[in-house]
Amino acid sequence: MSLEPREQALQVLYQLDVLGGDEVPGDAELSAKARRLVEGVLEHRAEIDRTLESMARHWSVERMSTVDRAILRLGVYELRHCPDVPTAVVISEAVKLAKAYSTDKSGRFVNGVLAAVAKTERPDT
Repeated sequence: MSLEPREQALQVLYQLDVLGGDEVPGDAELSAKARRLVEGVLEHRAEIDRTLESMARHWSVERMSTVDRAILRLGVYELRHCPDVPTAVVISEAVKLAKAYSTDKSGRFVNGVLAAVAKTERPDT
């Protein structure tokens, strides 16, 4: 069973966060979409993290779980830089990842943060 592009991207972003790094590993077998997502998050990580700091009340980026942080970075990147992906899809897919790969409370947390980001990034949707 192959992973969806967002799942592939999540795995690479998680690995880079844990091990340190800012380049897609050369041996990573990623779909073209997953590679674009990872490279986009890495390219814009500083601005994404600033957005997360301002939108996640009482949570610094460093305090977030590694999985949640990777999911949120991916979601913020898509909201900001992938206008062809509907807002509801970005949030729904991020929540689905959180429920599958993180804690019971992560889905609500991810939904709340990304909904707040969407209000400023995509106010018309």
